[in-house]
Amino acid sequence: MNEPSLRERALRHLARRDHSRAELARKLAPHGSAGEIETVLDRIGELSLQSDARMAASWVRGHAGRFGRARLQNELARRGVAPELIEEALADDGLASETERAHAVWRAKFHAAPADAREWARQARFLHGRGFAADIVRAVLREKPEEAAR
Repeated sequence: MNEPSLRERALRHLARRDHSRAELARKLAPHGSAGEIETVLDRIGELSLQSDARMAASWVRGHAGRFGRARLQNELARRGVAPELIEEALADDGLASETERAHAVWRAKFHAAPADAREWARQARFLHGRGFAADIVRAVLREKPEEAAR
């Protein structure tokens, strides 16, 4: 049976989900030389089959409901997306504010305000791990439960 070409492999990956150019290059690396991979990626980019900007916007739309800005930035950077494209995707997310998203994430995990310092720290660590800034975490955990419900 014939081995699929680099182009076919790239298209299979893109058929599943949008990938950044760096992700595709990493996935294709075991199957061809750097020059061949660059040629395939250049052609796929010319045909608009792969776009880092589109990938970043799609990834932000899909993950912004669960993560804060810092985590979104770090994940996109880890996937090889350029910083200016990351900023553009985060600016155009069209989603709720960072504080509203933090409230939603907090409510989905915890159903009551922290009763003591230990519980406050646990909830704060959770929100920090999700990429929310310290001031937003403090604002979310400082509110009374009846205020958050509004």
